[in-house]
Amino acid sequence: MLIAQITDLHIGFEEDNPDELNIQRLRAVLESLRALDRAPDLVLATGDLTDNGTLQSYKDLKAIFEDCPWPVWPSLGNHDVRDNFLGVFRDIPHSNGFAHYVIEDGAVRIVVLDTLEEGRHGGGFCDARAQWLDQRLAEAPDRPTLVVAHHPPIPTGIDWMTIGPNEAWAGRLADVLAGHPHVLKLVTGHIHRAISAQRGRTPVWVSPSVAPQVALCLNPITDIPDDRPLIAAEDPGYSLHYWDGTTLISHAASANHAPVLARYGAHMRPLISGLLEEKRS
Repeated sequence: MLIAQITDLHIGFEEDNPDELNIQRLRAVLESLRALDRAPDLVLATGDLTDNGTLQSYKDLKAIFEDCPWPVWPSLGNHDVRDNFLGVFRDIPHSNGFAHYVIEDGAVRIVVLDTLEEGRHGGGFCDARAQWLDQRLAEAPDRPTLVVAHHPPIPTGIDWMTIGPNEAWAGRLADVLAGHPHVLKLVTGHIHRAISAQRGRTPVWVSPSVAPQVALCLNPITDIPDDRPLIAAEDPGYSLHYWDGTTLISHAASANHAPVLARYGAHMRPLISGLLEEKRS
């Protein structure tokens, strides 16, 4: 099973511009997914779908998603507005006021969370959401399961984007996941960089963003400006999560159409044959 992940699209950053930069970057990522040798079974769009949560930005995004050859399953981030999202994406399941749901088809079961806490950058995961997740995970303890959220419940080293040490919601989420060893991984966005970490026993993956990336600077930050880079014009990124039947393998990729330096022609056959033989021995 191949799962693609796109995150932090921020459509509507230039709401009066139909060809805004973030739409161009999203189209570049979707073209990269179309060009893959193996098509993804589905695409997860993990939050900050829009920049301001307006109805028009969701309508624009839905039109783009409807043109995709694979199903796209969205979730919410801190820049989103839940009511406007649900007013446009009417087919997305929701319950108890939250846009959380389960994708049952496929070899990997996928549980999509809603960590939007409107008015907060750092997200949230209340007791009601924790109870819902615990119940959903308990329904299929023998199935490999992927959990999806916008906010990663981990420190990242990028001070101005990472959660604070007293974020109770992050511990609440980690506690639920710890009780379900069939959870393969928690995949998230929000930080605008590719990051691999762990919270307790659960691997955590942060996908690179469609919108411009956050600059990699691991020095502590204060409220005194120090001219550090904050946003970088790196290529739009995405992730691929490949389930081989035993392991969920995550790759970070970018839509840069890099030149190919080597192809599998006849001159490469001795090398490839030797490597395949070594694997079999």
